[in-house]
Formats: sequence, structure tokens, C-alpha cells
Amino acid sequence: MAPPTDPDRSALAGDTVRRIMHIAAALRHHQDVEVAGLGLTPATARALDELDPDRPLPARDLAERLRCDRSNVTALVDKLEQAGLVERRTDPADRRQKALVVTADGRRVRERVRLVMSDSRLLDGLRTEELATLRELAWKVSDGGCPERCGPD
Repeated sequence: MAPPTDPDRSALAGDTVRRIMHIAAALRHHQDVEVAGLGLTPATARALDELDPDRPLPARDLAERLRCDRSNVTALVDKLEQAGLVERRTDPADRRQKALVVTADGRRVRERVRLVMSDSRLLDGLRTEELATLRELAWKVSDGGCPERCGPD
């Protein structure tokens, strides 16, 4: 038998979820606009962000990181390569494979993408104590179903 529910708590939780979704949509909108200004789509920006400039990566590993089909990664890498941000090179560890290497331009654009992805202007109105509380609550809520990358860097 399910425990009884508190209608006020349920309404409060529902409103909170809607607010979180609104914040996420606002963040996504700002990021999409900024990323477009760099000549990237949200998908290509995410792919570039996942690549470590100091460690070439096979496309199949990038597909795993992005949790998408390898054929989608091929199209993303094609766009990044056409923009001069990534090169496909023979993988020295397995000459049958190509590794994705971030170019010098790719490094610069990747740094800008990382700044865009951490843009916090929506939080400017919060005092430091409020921001710390929000971070703590977000961490507490996200810890239950968040992918590994949610942990501190």
C-alpha cells in the first residue's frame, strides 16, 4: 500500500519541477545563442567539448561519451573537421582506426564553448549564501539519477 500523499507537498514539488525546467530552458536558450555565434550547433559544441585536446580519441569512444549512434558522430565530426576544429588522424595504437585530434583553432573554440556552457548570468541576482544553498540543493537532487560527470571536477 502506498503511503498517503500530502497535496500541498505534491503541488509544491510540481511547481518546483516546473521552475527547474524553466531555468534549464533559459540556460539552454542562452547557450544555443552563444554557441551559434561561434558557428556551431549545440550538438557540435557538445562533441567538441567532450574531446580532450591532449588525448586523441576514436570516434566510437566519442559516440559512447555522447551516448549516441556512431553514424551521428560521423556527421558531427565531419562538421567539426570542415570548420577546421578537428582532424582525423591514424591512431598510432591501432593503425586501422582514425583518432580525433583537436586542432589549435579547435582548442580556442573549445575554451569558448566551455565558457558558454558555464555561463552563470541567470544566477547574478543571488547572494553568495543563496548561491551556495542552491548549489547544495541541486547537488542533493541531482545525485540520485545524475550521470557520473555531475561530480566535482
